[in-house]
Amino acid sequence: MRNDVQLIRTLFRNEIIGERDNPCALIINQIELQIEEFELNNFRILTEIDKQIELKLFDLSINRYSEGCLYILFGNNHCFLPTKHSWTMMNKLWPLIVRRSYSKKISIERLIQDLKKQIEKQFVTIALIDNTNQTSEHAAIALWRPLEPNEIEIGIKIREKRHQTNIQSYNHLIDTLCSLLNDETSTWGQKKMAMSFLCLLLQKHVSIPSSCIETCLNFLIHDNIELRKHAVKAIAAFCRLQKLPRIYVEKSLDEILKFNDQLQPGDRDDNLWITYNNYKLPELQTEWEETCFLDKRHHGYYQWRKLIKYPINKRERYNSDRMPKHVSIIFDRFLDKNFIVKLTKVIIFDEREIEFNKLRFLMYKGLFRNFGMAFVNNFIEQLYLLIREKIQEKYEGSHRAASEIIAGIIRGSKYWTLEMLDELWQKLTPFLTEVSNNLNQESYLHWGSCFRYCLNDTDPRRMCRPINFIYKLIDQHSTAYTFNEASRWYLVQSLRVLQWRIPSIWCSIHEYAKELLDHSSKWIRERIAVILAMSFGLDLKLFDGKSARHPNTDQFSERMRERLRQAIDIYESKPLVNISGSSIELDVEARQALNLIETGKIILFKNQLFSLDII
Repeated sequence: MRNDVQLIRTLFRNEIIGERDNPCALIINQIELQIEEFELNNFRILTEIDKQIELKLFDLSINRYSEGCLYILFGNNHCFLPTKHSWTMMNKLWPLIVRRSYSKKISIERLIQDLKKQIEKQFVTIALIDNTNQTSEHAAIALWRPLEPNEIEIGIKIREKRHQTNIQSYNHLIDTLCSLLNDETSTWGQKKMAMSFLCLLLQKHVSIPSSCIETCLNFLIHDNIELRKHAVKAIAAFCRLQKLPRIYVEKSLDEILKFNDQLQPGDRDDNLWITYNNYKLPELQTEWEETCFLDKRHHGYYQWRKLIKYPINKRERYNSDRMPKHVSIIFDRFLDKNFIVKLTKVIIFDEREIEFNKLRFLMYKGLFRNFGMAFVNNFIEQLYLLIREKIQEKYEGSHRAASEIIAGIIRGSKYWTLEMLDELWQKLTPFLTEVSNNLNQESYLHWGSCFRYCLNDTDPRRMCRPINFIYKLIDQHSTAYTFNEASRWYLVQSLRVLQWRIPSIWCSIHEYAKELLDHSSKWIRERIAVILAMSFGLDLKLFDGKSARHPNTDQFSERMRERLRQAIDIYESKPLVNISGSSIELDVEARQALNLIETGKIILFKNQLFSLDII
């Protein structure tokens, strides 16, 4: 029921208003879960006879074979012991499961693996510290009765004792799993299970032990792919837990907008300011910090909130003079060039990794968000080596690794100062230019994913530098081969994640792309068709509103219909191939007409797909 409730809560979340509108049935289910949890934690319904029977059955089950003990751990549908809300029990059980994970008996091995999968599936982060506020206390009094002062004091002492026990069990469990990971006698299978459990335990209420962070950093360059995968997840989680808080500003709608047309969805005068619209960066840092950036795409498209809450465009970062010990461990390791070299080498040879890895992107994003420019020079030096790799077996892996790092740098720099961003893009622009000039069939997909991930869910004004770089790609004519030009158009497709918030960019791309509809290269024609279909997918008419800033589908259809009519006449009147004597000549005009007809079919099909996707 708990998983169903979480799923329903997600489905009923209103992304536009940002509030949950839960139905009565869902609230009843939530109350049932809270009552069940309270009963499990506070009531003991076993009699002495029940206890003796269970102990005897337990002795019988583990008398000769350990399988019976494993079946007891599975319990039933209502009680799965390894994820029971008890840190003391988890502290005892989880290390034993890891130590027992190696067995020569196939049935036991399968049971242990099923146990591991069940833990990963059912485990929900358990609070180490249960805090109550006055609202909950007043609600308890209203439901039950006023408490005497001595009862409140006894309750506080019991709660504090439980908190201390939970924290001790938690720290001991973390230390035990780390010792198993560092134990040379542990098998790779045991280490995989220990790393998997370790990733489940990370939370922000208690500081993570330094030994745990060092262990995960060591496993980033481990020989085993699965262990590296878990280590990447752990480091990404550490960076997220260690990030410094943002400063939020809350303003009323009247303070931000001079006029407000709330009843019309789509393009309006009051939401033009959050679009790209040929945005120019401010010259002063104070103006940059005070700009109201709204990252989510739904802001202002349908309606505005009465109060708009947003973070100021400034964030503190760690530096060498002010850094806690658990943070400095990560800082010192990534400041080491040799460590970065080893990290990129093992990532290249991840045989199972054929696509852009989101976990590594999140790890790099967290590093550059927390530490700013500290690692940029070390990574840039290694990035050039990656994209200039000549060995065929390493080529695709090198570009995949480089694209993940670049995406993390760009996304992690979201709250950097203007000076830091200028310095960064002085380094990135020549690097990305070299990448775009050498795009080929093995690398273009990874770089397309790079730009999609770094631009997704961001305010286009904040990301004007990468947007400008992508936009300028369409003006660069390839001197090598047409596939490179088609690949650059594929990078332009990554702007799709910004949707309606870059209308001026879509119009400029549309004007440039429609002249290439009859291009001689099939690769380029297909890319152009996809780009045009994307821009038309934003030309929507919703209720009383409309999207007036984007390329107009009807106008394009009229022009396209006329061009297709001319193309058909040319194609029917002129033979595609002229044979005169021993020479065979291809009629250029007829070939262009045929190309235009083929592109028109693709645009029609793609436009239907993207229109459905946008809606």
